[in-house]
Amino acid sequence: MAGERPGAWFGFGFCGFGQALGSGRGRQVRNPEPLRAGVDVCRVSASWSYTAFVTRAGRLELSGSTNGAAEDCRDAWASEGLLVVIRTGTESGTELQAWTPGSALRGAPLWTQKLAPEAEVEDQARDESGAGSLPLLPGACAYVSPQPPFSRTLVPELQARRLELGAEHVLLLCAAGQVFSWGGGRHGQLGHGTLEAELEPRLLEALQGLPMAEVAAGGWHSVCVSETGDIYIWGWNESGQLALPARNLAEDKKIFTEEGLNEDGSEVNRISGAEDGAPAPFIAVQPFPALLDLPLGSDVVKASCGSRHTAVVTRTGELYTWGWDLGTLQRMSTTNREIVDDIRTDRLGSYDIFLSAMLPRLALNLRSYFISLPGKYGQLGHKDSTSVDQPCLVEYFVEKQLQVKTVTCGPWNTYVYAVEKEKT
Repeated sequence: MAGERPGAWFGFGFCGFGQALGSGRGRQVRNPEPLRAGVDVCRVSASWSYTAFVTRAGRLELSGSTNGAAEDCRDAWASEGLLVVIRTGTESGTELQAWTPGSALRGAPLWTQKLAPEAEVEDQARDESGAGSLPLLPGACAYVSPQPPFSRTLVPELQARRLELGAEHVLLLCAAGQVFSWGGGRHGQLGHGTLEAELEPRLLEALQGLPMAEVAAGGWHSVCVSETGDIYIWGWNESGQLALPARNLAEDKKIFTEEGLNEDGSEVNRISGAEDGAPAPFIAVQPFPALLDLPLGSDVVKASCGSRHTAVVTRTGELYTWGWDLGTLQRMSTTNREIVDDIRTDRLGSYDIFLSAMLPRLALNLRSYFISLPGKYGQLGHKDSTSVDQPCLVEYFVEKQLQVKTVTCGPWNTYVYAVEKEKT
């Protein structure tokens, strides 16, 4: 971002652990606010309970459930179970270090790996174009995994350019602009038209012949952006994160009377009693990539996904967001087991041990215990906490005459870098 007009990072959404997210007041920031972190930040990686900021000077700062700092850092990737850092200036040269987040970067790393000099040079060249950062490792021959083995090798034939991790799946963009996916597929997030898992990288045949420039993986949905600025999206639509009609966003929650698949393979649930008297379709799963048009036909250059929300940046610097904007538990009729599953999945599986230990004590009061938590976070940046299943412009940046350059979603929050618009 060197040489650009004056800019700053903004944040909005969940900050219940004191993340440096705007003002940090309460558990949520519903409107974009400048980060309390310094303007020198060049990279942001957000997990559910903490955020990692990397400055241009190479300082790494953690904020949230864990706090700490380290120098000589080039990149960082945060997850609930693992914090991965690329550090220069160590005794053995440039190292990949894996830490437990609770260590606050003190003591010894959980695991280290020396990076080959040729891999460093190659990755630095790629990084100038915005590609090649974690969790894809320098040299593009391996990627970070939150579970052992922490470094997973890639076959050289893939020639990886970018890699993104969802809750259960992986997306890879190769040098030729083709997209590969693998991992869990029960929510259609792999894009192969099935709900089956894939153990090895598999080419998305539906996108062949369409060179892609960006990929993004959410909790259980996926997005890619073509070189011409088109958006393709697929996977789970439970909260409208695919910008398709979603059951949970319907005002009238009625009993489903019919289930099936559309001709294009998408799973459709129908309810009776739509306003025009005809059944209203609700798409729960879209297992094939679907073309999504933004208002005014805007072209997209950046995309990012949270657990259940999606954000894109247009070529002219507008930010659009859609999907889930609510807290975990807004439905009083939810059963105890559904509550546990909702908490477990939204926190990306990182609190299984906590839930297992607490479940016997909370079995009788689990519903009331969790419903007492604040439930709305504002990760869409629309000044309220309403979920939407259509792309909506974040007006804040338009009102402030700011041009958005990049967006990074955490599971329940969003970080944006924006610069002042050129004077005309």
